[in-house]
Amino acid sequence: MEPKFWQERWARNQIGFHLPDVNPYLQRHWPQLALAEGARVLVPLCGKSLDVMWLASLGHRVMGVELSEQAVETFFNEQGLTPRISWQGAFKVYQADSIELWCGDFFALGAEAVAGCSALYDRAALIALPPLMRAQYAEHLSTLLGSGCQGLLITLDYDQAQKAGPPFAVMDEEVEVLFGAHWGLNVLEEQDILGESWKFVQDGVTRLEERVYQLTRC
Repeated sequence: MEPKFWQERWARNQIGFHLPDVNPYLQRHWPQLALAEGARVLVPLCGKSLDVMWLASLGHRVMGVELSEQAVETFFNEQGLTPRISWQGAFKVYQADSIELWCGDFFALGAEAVAGCSALYDRAALIALPPLMRAQYAEHLSTLLGSGCQGLLITLDYDQAQKAGPPFAVMDEEVEVLFGAHWGLNVLEEQDILGESWKFVQDGVTRLEERVYQLTRC
């Protein structure tokens, strides 16, 4: 999964992973994290997600990280926001009000950049990565975020032999392996979504589940 792959997906508008509405799992389960207003939330591989706006509407400071500059610029244009632009090391940072989107490679992010982040939201990052990169991603998150950090993680689970990713299948057992050593894990919800996922059905997938985890950094 080279950066060029995602750049081309955005350039061709092949962004089926983008949701046109705020994620319902986020709306249902975020409040139980009981975060303070003004808490800083890290959103890896955020794209142009409306979830960023929803989190900001709660009074959070949102730090999104996104590889595609097209996605970042589209986000601000669609939301009618005029960002201030600066550079932080290798990252081009777009900021408006309580939202800052860091354009660059998530794996280049240093701990100083996420200082003060007490929450994490991952709907489309882990499932966008192949196995080796998922392990690197989980390790990097555990290095970046300190004890007490809370978050939500949303995964897809299906038979990977029936369809090539992305989005990739991430089974519960893999989540335990990736995060269990450094995070407390609690499954909040599981949903069978095959009936509403016609592209997966077309590709011959016979089982498709979404799973929502609450994460707590030990």
